[in-house]
Amino acid sequence: MKTPMSHLRRPRVSSSYLLTLLAFIFSVALLYGEDLRFLFRQQTQHHSQPQPQLRSRLEKQEECDVFSGKWVRDESTRPIYEEWECPYIQPQLTCQEHGRPERLYQSWRWQPHACSLPRFNATFMLEKLRGKRMLFVGDSLNRGQYVSLVCLLHRLIPKHAKSMETFGSLTIFRAQEYNATIEFYWAPFLLESNSDDAVIHRVTDRIVRKGSINKHGKHWEGADIIVFNTYLWWISGDTMKILHGSFDDKKKDIAELKSADAYRLAMKSLVKWVENNMDPKKTRVFFTSMSPTHSRSIEWGGDPEGNCYNQTTPIEDPNYWGEGSRKSVMKVIGEVFSKSKVPITFLNITQLSEYRKDAHTSIYKKQWNPLTPEQIANPVSYADCTHWCLPGLQDTWNELLYAKLFYP
Repeated sequence: MKTPMSHLRRPRVSSSYLLTLLAFIFSVALLYGEDLRFLFRQQTQHHSQPQPQLRSRLEKQEECDVFSGKWVRDESTRPIYEEWECPYIQPQLTCQEHGRPERLYQSWRWQPHACSLPRFNATFMLEKLRGKRMLFVGDSLNRGQYVSLVCLLHRLIPKHAKSMETFGSLTIFRAQEYNATIEFYWAPFLLESNSDDAVIHRVTDRIVRKGSINKHGKHWEGADIIVFNTYLWWISGDTMKILHGSFDDKKKDIAELKSADAYRLAMKSLVKWVENNMDPKKTRVFFTSMSPTHSRSIEWGGDPEGNCYNQTTPIEDPNYWGEGSRKSVMKVIGEVFSKSKVPITFLNITQLSEYRKDAHTSIYKKQWNPLTPEQIANPVSYADCTHWCLPGLQDTWNELLYAKLFYP
């Protein structure tokens, strides 16, 4: 007797047909499996990679030399902060407070030739610094860059949640809500010297102790980000006195080296310390190149008797290079750092700063000693053409540091 559904029975499939079908599927998989996987990868990459236009911009950014460019006037975005807003600027750098009559030096923005610098984002940087220790090590120029960075960041932190304290050679800015510190350590030669007192260091007969970087280096251990600098103190003359032994020795063994050779000695010590103490997987190391001076205006076609005093605009000659910036020292840095087993990012601020004869503190700063009538009559005689007003040029140094730190 047929059931109502008997007409829907499925036909039987022979075992030989099934074996043939399976063999065909297997052969197709062997022949085209790699192509199918390739197509799948292409689909995945299409969704995970930047769009072509964005990717091309990113590639261009990676290829761009951010240190090659020009200064453009930009009063809409400059200065990034006001002098009076930042209580951490030393009186040696507060040019407006000390009577500078114009503010043009604050209105220049660095524009790389082939790209644009990422906009400095203080919120983003503070988040990236959460739980970290960032340290600047070097001389007063590095301290200026340190203070500039604090000024760029501190406005986002409530007054009760931030502080700055100095303990001998070490100054610490604390961002308590971020469990972060930004610090500066005074070591103008990086090695131990007779100029290591952070306050009293105006020594005419400067002596550096060979192989002594650990004297200071023990205070740098544990930093997540370190920014080093040292240059100006090495070039007070053509030679440098190097101590073999200890400063405590009654009879001191002192030799004189050419400044470039002494500087090489210090750079080798720095690289060795970095290799022994910094983990490239967890830390970043930077070195800021020489900061130029503008002590002879004849170098840029100005008054033979002048300097940076009364200069209000940058130098426009793209090939300008002052006599105070020794290319032999730049060569030493390149040769020594290229052999480092731990990457050291070079912040090449020299050329872009060479153009800024207008950005120095000049006479508009705290004078530690009373001026003589002769000095008052001739401001050029006491103008500081080494240090920089804040806000100003050193904010750009930190924009470049920001770019290299977060967009390496």
